[in-house]
Amino acid sequence: MSDAIRREYRGSTAWLTLNRPEVHNAFDNVLIAELTIALEQAEADPAIRAIVLTGHGRSFSAGADLHWMRGMVAASETENRADSLRLARLMRTLQFLAKPTLVRVNGAAYGGGVGLVACCDIAIGSDEAKFSLSEVKLGLVPAVISPYVIAAIGLRQARRLFVTGEVFDAASAVQMGLLHAAVPASELDQAIEQQLQLLAKAGPLAQREAKQLALRIGGTDLTQAERLDIANAELIARLRVSEEGQHGLAAFLEKRPPAWLGNS
Repeated sequence: MSDAIRREYRGSTAWLTLNRPEVHNAFDNVLIAELTIALEQAEADPAIRAIVLTGHGRSFSAGADLHWMRGMVAASETENRADSLRLARLMRTLQFLAKPTLVRVNGAAYGGGVGLVACCDIAIGSDEAKFSLSEVKLGLVPAVISPYVIAAIGLRQARRLFVTGEVFDAASAVQMGLLHAAVPASELDQAIEQQLQLLAKAGPLAQREAKQLALRIGGTDLTQAERLDIANAELIARLRVSEEGQHGLAAFLEKRPPAWLGNS
């Protein structure tokens, strides 16, 4: 295990911190694997009643790590599919975790970072946080995180944000349902503590069943999620090895504009 995920136990709450501040807590294979394991272990620990997910440093998560993205360019479609399925397992684990999950969005959340926010039961963020589903700017789509983001913000908002890749602020994130509240950074911990106090008043079995009830009535179940994950992993793998995907990733990594900007 590396230190990509910092674990801290405060009473009956497990605090899991994305701990790669030098790269804005960007995803790579190590972070994905360690966060998945940390979530599963917290779920299995009878002493843990709730999980708080946050980021170390100025950002919550900038999405994909540059080194990881370079690997995408060189990888085959089969390798890209396997890579996407690992990310899909992380999102699915967080979405269906039996215990309440809170996300403390301390800063910018892009790409997969937005997916983590969408998968948590309660989302509180700094009012200075910025968000973006920017994959289309690379010739890609937010395939793996799409079921969770659409469930959080609705189809109408997703259709706009998926195709524009625009940056939006915390107030907009609250308005569309990605965040439940946005508060000044100095009040973020207090806001999380208030939610934890509310959660502590409820029975753990009832909470688990209530969460599954909401997901089930909302049309989301684990079997369906696994099927969607396979289809979405195939989609993103195909796009990563496509001519446009390869060009878009290469342009981003080489810090030059993609060719399609000349046609806008």
